[in-house]
Amino acid sequence: MRESLRMGSRAIWLYIVAAIVVGSVAGYFVLSVPDSPKFQSEAGVLDLTQVQVSTNPQKLTGEWAFYWKELLSPEDIRVRSERDGNQDHWISIPSSWLGYPLEGQQLSGTGYATYRLVIQLSEQDRNQRLALRLPSIFHAYKLWVNGELLTEVGEVGQDKSSMTPHLETKLLFFQPENDTVELVMQVANFNHKRGGITKVIELGGSNVLTVKTNLKIAADMFITASLLVIGIYNLLLFMLRRKDKAPLYFGLFTVLFGIRSLLGGEIMITQWFPQFPWELQFKMEYLILCVSGYIITMYFDCIFPHYVSRWFRLSTRIVTGTFCILVVITPALIYTKLLLAIGVMVVLHMVYLMVGLVQAAMRRMEGALIFLLVSMVTLVTVVNDFLYYSGWSVIGNTAPLGLLIFTFAQMILLSSRFTKTATNEERIARELQNANDKLVEMNMNLERTVQERTQALSTAHDDLRTSYDRLLHSEQGRKKLLAYITHDLRMPLSSMLGYVEAVQDRVKPERNEQYLKYIRENTIRINRMIEELSFLSHLETGQVSYRMKPVQIISFLRHFYEQYELVVRDAGLDFIIDIGDVEDQQPNLPIVEMDAKRVDQALFNLVSNAMKFTSRGGQVRIALAVNEVNQTGQAIISIQDSGIGIPPDQLEQIFERNYRYDQPGLDKGNEGSGLGLAICREIILAQGGTVRAESDGKLGATFYVTLPCIEREGRG
Repeated sequence: MRESLRMGSRAIWLYIVAAIVVGSVAGYFVLSVPDSPKFQSEAGVLDLTQVQVSTNPQKLTGEWAFYWKELLSPEDIRVRSERDGNQDHWISIPSSWLGYPLEGQQLSGTGYATYRLVIQLSEQDRNQRLALRLPSIFHAYKLWVNGELLTEVGEVGQDKSSMTPHLETKLLFFQPENDTVELVMQVANFNHKRGGITKVIELGGSNVLTVKTNLKIAADMFITASLLVIGIYNLLLFMLRRKDKAPLYFGLFTVLFGIRSLLGGEIMITQWFPQFPWELQFKMEYLILCVSGYIITMYFDCIFPHYVSRWFRLSTRIVTGTFCILVVITPALIYTKLLLAIGVMVVLHMVYLMVGLVQAAMRRMEGALIFLLVSMVTLVTVVNDFLYYSGWSVIGNTAPLGLLIFTFAQMILLSSRFTKTATNEERIARELQNANDKLVEMNMNLERTVQERTQALSTAHDDLRTSYDRLLHSEQGRKKLLAYITHDLRMPLSSMLGYVEAVQDRVKPERNEQYLKYIRENTIRINRMIEELSFLSHLETGQVSYRMKPVQIISFLRHFYEQYELVVRDAGLDFIIDIGDVEDQQPNLPIVEMDAKRVDQALFNLVSNAMKFTSRGGQVRIALAVNEVNQTGQAIISIQDSGIGIPPDQLEQIFERNYRYDQPGLDKGNEGSGLGLAICREIILAQGGTVRAESDGKLGATFYVTLPCIEREGRG
């Protein structure tokens, strides 16, 4: 017996060691260390005469001329050189000027300086359209190319009050007139512990660098969108079942790092919102780093209970809270000096958790080994990120990719847990049902006293059955939402991945713009689809509140018509409103108690549907009629189009979720999410009304919205 236990323990340790080794190796390959640049500048001159940069981009590394505490223009440098000769200092790029020895002293991270580099081009690059790919430079700069001011990011100044920090990546184009390119850059920093050109600047052909930049943006957006979608999905799971907090912490973790990925790399946040505050950007990034260790600890505690000690949980709250307070109340110049301490805190969290994972794996707990494997990959990428942002690593921002790998692995783990939970619930329900059947059979032959006690047991069983039904309904709702999201997102995400790989592999470089446009359109479509799915789910579960008020239906329809008239006419369609003789029934005008905003949304869904399936030159007609049914007035709003029509056998199906009508020859650009009519039906039903459709399947369709009237104006 002891020998078999000893052999089992050895096998577990072998699995653990294998997981650590595989995770470390995978993390190393994820980092993808770049090659050292072949050409480097010396004494401020970079000789590129032996390479054609228009087809082979080069990194502008090496020695640049450095003028500390001087903001010089190209003309100032030329005059000084003619007057005093070459008395320049040289600084290695990329690097911060923090700690640079100058005249017997080491420079601090704050200050301002001018950089200069002369590039000698080959004959093939003369009169070629070139581009400069500029990373984020700490923290404001001006750039001249051959004496021409090409760009300015932020405002360069000689003190903190006269400069404005800003972080932004740039792709600049220019065309040299000869074989020499002079770069002059003024850089100022008074807001961060490090200043200067800390990242690599690239020079190359405009087409090559444009493709490279677009690929980087597409990759960043894919990682960001994946993290945000997975995070929001897990938060929705927690809202549906609040007892299990693992999806809450996992959702918060992925959403926060999805937001953080917008603040690094290509810094998409400043490309979308150029006026986004610099200080807020840095505080958000540092706060996310501070809380990440605590959130992942709480997630680990939910997945593997009793492995996080009370003292560690208490100490991590205190330390995390202290760092967050320091980041909030202090300026960036102070809290950026804490980056190494924050990195040590996060790494210690992960090391502590991996010790717990080893213990969990020793006890053969489900998911511990895969958790340990991906944690090793994530740890390697996170450590590299802290070293990179501290200026000690040449490898770029790798944490988003490592976190994406970690996120996918956790999704598999959580899905497995949910599946097993549902299976156990079904097994328990069957056992309870069998036990109840036996009790009922026994109760048939017992005396009255025993029958009373059995009745109490039956009541308790009914309560358990009700609780089970609620749990089963919640689980079915989760599976249904997962099925809808999987159904609607699989194809566009797979298509987007295919186009990203096509761009990356340069299958057809001439179609890269078209591929990127398609990726962007699909991303917008996915976001809209998620919003509609979320809204429809809230409608179906009764989570949408309605503000019911008496509304004069004729005024409401006229306002609706005026609001969307231009939208319909811009689509090349005639838009007609027909109140008929209803308006002539003064003073008995129909009044409907409804939520005007929601009904407006439902009617616009019907109008949009009519526009989608009606060709230019067609017509959309909205009309109103009033009927009397069982002494109760009904306002009937009809929306008629002259489009392609709907087959009669599909008139009931069109209001179902995700239904789409595919007709040969129909423009694929008109394809929608299949949710508009379902949302319309839920809104109208909530108003106490009905909605139906009529069509002969050949020409046009008519939708009827019936709402009950509560009274007529002027009726005594």
